Amino acid sequence: MERNAYICIDLKSFFASVECVDRGLDPFKSNLAVCDISRGKGAITLAISPAMKALGVKNRCRVFEIPEHIKYIAAKPRMKRYMEVSAQIYGIYLRYISPEDIHVYSIDECFIDVAPYLHTYGKTPKEMAEMLMEAVLSETGICATAGVGTNMFLAKVALDVTAKHSPDNIGILDIDEFRRSIWHHRPITDIWQVGKGIAKRLEKYGVYDLHGITLLDEKLLYREFGINARYLIDHSHGIETCTIKDIQSYVPKSESLSHGQILFEDYNFDDALLIVKEMVDVLSLELVQKKLVGNSISLSVHYSKEIAPPTGGVRKIDEYTNSYKKLAAYFEKLYMQTTLRNMPIRKLNVCISDVQDDSYTTVNLFIPEQDIKKERKLQETVIALKDKYGKNSVLKGINFKEKSTARARNKTVGGHNGE
Repeated sequence: MERNAYICIDLKSFFASVECVDRGLDPFKSNLAVCDISRGKGAITLAISPAMKALGVKNRCRVFEIPEHIKYIAAKPRMKRYMEVSAQIYGIYLRYISPEDIHVYSIDECFIDVAPYLHTYGKTPKEMAEMLMEAVLSETGICATAGVGTNMFLAKVALDVTAKHSPDNIGILDIDEFRRSIWHHRPITDIWQVGKGIAKRLEKYGVYDLHGITLLDEKLLYREFGINARYLIDHSHGIETCTIKDIQSYVPKSESLSHGQILFEDYNFDDALLIVKEMVDVLSLELVQKKLVGNSISLSVHYSKEIAPPTGGVRKIDEYTNSYKKLAAYFEKLYMQTTLRNMPIRKLNVCISDVQDDSYTTVNLFIPEQDIKKERKLQETVIALKDKYGKNSVLKGINFKEKSTARARNKTVGGHNGE
């Protein structure tokens, strides 16, 4: 395992553990749920302490799903605090590992290529994981789990599947162990990058685990999944050719900006359109701030309790622009054409893609150039004021309507309490 050795480290129940540690509590002995109970019993718990998991409470459940007999602390999410602790832990890793050998996967998880360090520290890959985990625990009080593998995929699967059954919170996979313990593992959705949609499509062919994929004709898989079949085929054999160096050197052919939110309650057709316009306003200002323009938009509308499939679509527009007035009109037209009118709406996503430098801005012969410059100047002024005085220092009239969410979301980080 020393020629290629990767570690995938995850901070156990990270948000809940931070809240426990900040209160001087042991996450493994104290019942705590990270949730904003001011949103009602339908609010989602972002994390629960290991002590609550041991009682059978599911992570990311809704508040009303927590059994009434379980007494617990409800900690309001503090995203800035979690980001601070995450940065502190990343700093711990950097004392042992160079940044080019670390890929930050999320706020609480990262991949590390430890192969170059085994000789330096005189340790095995597992001992490297133990060293990093112990450093994090001693300095922050946060417990971590780890997966060790001969490639990034095996390290991730070792973390997700085998580490949870190991007394030292470390799972280890090479190809032989992968075939023995993971090939026939079910449900297949436990495997990284295999979601419910992929699992359902595999069920059509009687496939319920990774070994089943290895028995299917590759031509069939390509017909079913297109180019994504390559990932399924490779992963079913425990193969992953991508490295951290590949990830860090990757430059996307085109960029996109997106914004989405889960609504606090069911919204009707007209009120949801208001939210779409607010999100387009955010995207437009972001484009202007980054000196970018785009000419492709996409919209996704999800309905309450999945009573209907999501609607929306992708549209190429006739120009490269970052104008709010133009983008709002394009999105409204797409919304009107695709959204179901009598269904309660609970989730919205908007995206602007094929993003280019604003030198690509399309000249519109039907709009006076002075009007275009006037809007751009106004947008730049709004950005400057928001940067100096806060996001709520400048608002549009629509932001004061009853169903608006912009003012509340401007106080959050990642859609959650920004304290």
